[in-house]
Amino acid sequence: MPRSLWNGTVAFGMVRVPVKLYSATESKAVHFNERHAADGAAVQHRRVCIKEDKEVPYGEIVKGFEAKADTYVVLTKEEATAADGAEARTIDIQHFVSGAEIDPLFYDHSYYLGPGKDAAEPYRVLHAALKRSGRVGIARWVFHNRARLVAVRALDDVLAVQTMRFAEELVSPSELEIPQPHSKPGKRELDMADALVGQLAGRYQPSRYKDTYREALMQLIERKAKGEAIEPPAEAPATAEDDLLRALEQSLQAEGARPRRSGGSRSRAKAGSSS
Repeated sequence: MPRSLWNGTVAFGMVRVPVKLYSATESKAVHFNERHAADGAAVQHRRVCIKEDKEVPYGEIVKGFEAKADTYVVLTKEEATAADGAEARTIDIQHFVSGAEIDPLFYDHSYYLGPGKDAAEPYRVLHAALKRSGRVGIARWVFHNRARLVAVRALDDVLAVQTMRFAEELVSPSELEIPQPHSKPGKRELDMADALVGQLAGRYQPSRYKDTYREALMQLIERKAKGEAIEPPAEAPATAEDDLLRALEQSLQAEGARPRRSGGSRSRAKAGSSS
């Protein structure tokens, strides 16, 4: 059984619900060790004091903030936790909002919340209230010495909490250098794009999507271990503007020849393209 990462309380109004926090995700990424290219030996990273020119044990390292040039305010681990305040172990819900109002750009990491000791009943009440209303609780939470904005939601039979980015952390699209089109999309291209979207439409089924890159990477490692030479693939060219119509036509033909998807997406596409 997964171990809890944090024990605390979810607060809304005068209600306090003891909870345990669990990770909702598990990394499946392929991890590499750093090696010296010249001889293949392992590479070590050491913490070295530049004044004494010697390695420093982890227990002797403190946090320093540069208040002004070359002047640091140093905090011990105990002093840093003082900023957490009295509500350090509380997920304090401040508002309940419709989940549909939250842009996915704001979401970050996902966790599960389980009931703490003697908290089964208030836990179930909060879960049922969120599920019935379709709302999520927007809360403040201090975790790992950092203030977090989080969303508490009802997910199946468990409460889930997702850390969120603050508004000032998002980059505005207006700051990007995106070239503006000289004209609007042509009706024929737009109709074909709509039809292609319809042909590819269907219900979201998470199990349908696999990490094919990880599989390909492991196969590549096996080939390299056998002494095979690895050549990077040629980059696929972008669709030129004058080839867009032909690319859309070919995509529609290719999708039309494939087996029918579940959910009736093919029939909806035909109905949309006949108009």
